[in-house]
Amino acid sequence: MKFFRRRGRNDADQISRPPESQAVVLYEAGRYAEAEADARAVARSRPRDDMYALMALGIAAVATNAQGRHAEAVATYDEALPAFTRIFGADHRRTLQLRSNRAQALIPLGRHAECEAECVAVARTATRGSGPEMLVIAAAARNGLVSALNAQERHQEAEALAREALDDPLVQGRLSLVLRLGLARGLNGQARHEEALAEAERADELRRSLPEEHRRPETGAVELAVATALLGLHRDTEARLQAAAAHDACLASFGPDHHRTVEARDLLDRIDGA
Repeated sequence: MKFFRRRGRNDADQISRPPESQAVVLYEAGRYAEAEADARAVARSRPRDDMYALMALGIAAVATNAQGRHAEAVATYDEALPAFTRIFGADHRRTLQLRSNRAQALIPLGRHAECEAECVAVARTATRGSGPEMLVIAAAARNGLVSALNAQERHQEAEALAREALDDPLVQGRLSLVLRLGLARGLNGQARHEEALAEAERADELRRSLPEEHRRPETGAVELAVATALLGLHRDTEARLQAAAAHDACLASFGPDHHRTVEARDLLDRIDGA
């Protein structure tokens, strides 16, 4: 997730960089607890409606979510959103991005219908905006909608939406990766496991082409998609290897309470109980 441009190398760039940019660096390095602590410290040190304090609070929410503390993350988003709306405006890209991130944090809490409604609203508003950033926000919200539809077992709708989004030439990089994983999940949900496996393998190829900081938030996701497809194809031994790899990677990166760690553990239990 990109928050700012990279820091420059000269002293002037170092002096003028935003105060919360160190939290971004920590987040991109996968040091989520440190990123959260740094961002919250910046937010506390500045006036409540200061732009940098608000953006630091948004980073703190993302980092909290990455540690599997999903309810706390949503509470932080809820704290930040009224001020974002007041300072930046309801239709500003920063406010819409915060809403999209918040909506997707609702899924691990089982608030799927809320996520769906919010992602539809954000996508609609962003589509009316101008510039490539708004189109990317709209695509990110559609990815959240794909996740919400899959969570409600509306897999055919999720498949159709993911395919439509992937046809957009602006959908590249990590956004393309997560949409392809959403497509694989939708296909697995329809018991179309051969197709799901093919999509997961395409996602793996894409993942390998991305910079490390773009791959890190999706740790374990490809392995989970592959494991689910393999289990559906009755290739249980291979499925268990992939599920175990997903669980170990997620546990190391996100901790035991993250929704992906829990999903990998549940899949292992299914395989072992079969």
